[in-house]
Amino acid sequence: MGYVFLLGAIAAEVVATSLLKATEGFSKLWPTVAVMVGYILAFIALSQVVKSVPVGVAYAVWSGLGTAAIVAIGAVFLGEPITVVKVLGIGLIVAGVVILNVGGATAH
Repeated sequence: MGYVFLLGAIAAEVVATSLLKATEGFSKLWPTVAVMVGYILAFIALSQVVKSVPVGVAYAVWSGLGTAAIVAIGAVFLGEPITVVKVLGIGLIVAGVVILNVGGATAH
């Protein structure tokens, strides 16, 4: 069940982060409210995750997959360039998450 909450935490964080630009420095009310609600939901879900998943593994998956998703959203919807360096960086993040999951799964 922890990984279900983890997917929810990632989704909420990705939506919130995707809307940050729309807040225009937190000067637009509704995008700001949406960002705040998204982050609150993400942390509520993450607090449930760490009840059953080691915190290091949970945070690595949350931040790593969230980062990869934000890079993809930036490229597809915000016109941000995808470079070889970005692809390599995301690959290293995903590799790190996999390694932590494998190590975390055998540690407890």
